[in-house]
Amino acid sequence: MSDQDQRFSSRIGLLLSVLGIAVGTGNIWRFPRIAASNSGDAGAGAFLLAWIVFLLVWSVPLIIAEYALGRKGRMGVVGTIAKVAGEKFAWMGAFIAFVATAIMFYYSVVAGWCVYYFSQMVLNPLPISTESSMQVWNGFQSSGLPLVFHALAMSVGAAVVWKGVKSIEKANKVLIPALFTIVLISVIRAVTLDGAGAGIAFLFTPDWATLAKPRLWLEALTQNAWDTGAGWGLILTYGAYMHAKHGVVKNALITGVGNNLVSLLAAITIFGTVFAVLGAEMSKPEVLELMRTSGPAATGLTFIWMPQLFAKMAFGNPLAILFFLGLAFAAFSSLISMIELTSRILVDFGLSRKSAVMSVCSVSFLMGIPSAINLTFFGNQDFVWGVALMISGAFIAFSINKYGVSAFRKDAVDVVESDWKAGRGWELLMKFVIPAQAIVLLGWWIWLSVTEYAPDTWFNPLDPYSVMTMLAQWGIVITVFVLSNNWMVRRTLGSSK
Repeated sequence: MSDQDQRFSSRIGLLLSVLGIAVGTGNIWRFPRIAASNSGDAGAGAFLLAWIVFLLVWSVPLIIAEYALGRKGRMGVVGTIAKVAGEKFAWMGAFIAFVATAIMFYYSVVAGWCVYYFSQMVLNPLPISTESSMQVWNGFQSSGLPLVFHALAMSVGAAVVWKGVKSIEKANKVLIPALFTIVLISVIRAVTLDGAGAGIAFLFTPDWATLAKPRLWLEALTQNAWDTGAGWGLILTYGAYMHAKHGVVKNALITGVGNNLVSLLAAITIFGTVFAVLGAEMSKPEVLELMRTSGPAATGLTFIWMPQLFAKMAFGNPLAILFFLGLAFAAFSSLISMIELTSRILVDFGLSRKSAVMSVCSVSFLMGIPSAINLTFFGNQDFVWGVALMISGAFIAFSINKYGVSAFRKDAVDVVESDWKAGRGWELLMKFVIPAQAIVLLGWWIWLSVTEYAPDTWFNPLDPYSVMTMLAQWGIVITVFVLSNNWMVRRTLGSSK
């Protein structure tokens, strides 16, 4: 069966696979730290409110768009954008795809870290101090093991994607229910710890004054953009394999809400555990400062502190094993979708699936080597291509606007009788609100780079967090794709151009 004819066997298979895209390390690793960083003196509840708002006005509208684009285009990102926006905009689809692919280069490294730490939790005693925990981290990073586990992650991903959507569906039918089970077990253990109630109460208590801070709203939007998978092109790719009888609006809401539910459960686990274990020996400001500290490559809370916390609680060792197993499952479910996105584009270009998967995983391993051996390079790539997701979301909105938002809704969104209707509200969001959010958020990140990250070297493309390093890398990639636009159209659509 050709890739064009493959379909998910059921709606539940589709939903679990798309949840595999959305639920990743950002839910478990990043979200609790961002919530803590944007809390007020009373708590983080106001941030949660802003976060839910942006789920509804950024993530869900874009997820609806991606499902509909995939089902309508029945191709990878490049071919679909060329069909919907017009052939001269195939380069936009290529840029969307490249952003997700560039993230895959170092995301595979993170997946390898998760597997390594899972093995450490199984084989060795838990570290009982910051010094011993740092020794584990530094010993790992200074060895050749990050490369080994990066290769292992790419190999496992290749094996899953090798046969197409059927094997992807089978993998996610195991990974996602197992991940949800692990998250629930972790939550139950966390809430039964003495003192956990203080952390959970802090998580949900709103400090209304913080809503007056623009940074809180921008961080809430950023978190939604990064952890739901909206605007990456990944859901579009899986949408190409959905049955025409399955609606997109219900699926989009289930995807968005399901993703954010995992983030919330992870935050309950982290806040409850940290407050329970450290609350007796630290003040609340000290506990929050620990949670806010990102550490090397933003890994501090997850890889440095969590093993120590598990070591201090009853049944901590099995919980640590489950925690890092769940983190590994989350990483792999997202990595699989990134491999499939790029592989499907190469299939559209004329390669066989096996050749496409081999090419993608081989090149991705090579391109991930710098991130595996150098955390500064890792941080640069995370910065450059993480911010570029705002451009990706804007390009998806542009494509639908180019087609005609109202026409696209009637032709591709509100077409299944049993589905909910997106209606005019979705049109307004795609026409005005999504582009405005993308512009504001992109401008904010550029401003942060100039004023905070690299104020003295913002013009230096070799500075890992400068404005110029972003603009230079984006500019090179966009230039290559614009020059290759007609070739990509010929390869995907068979145009005479």
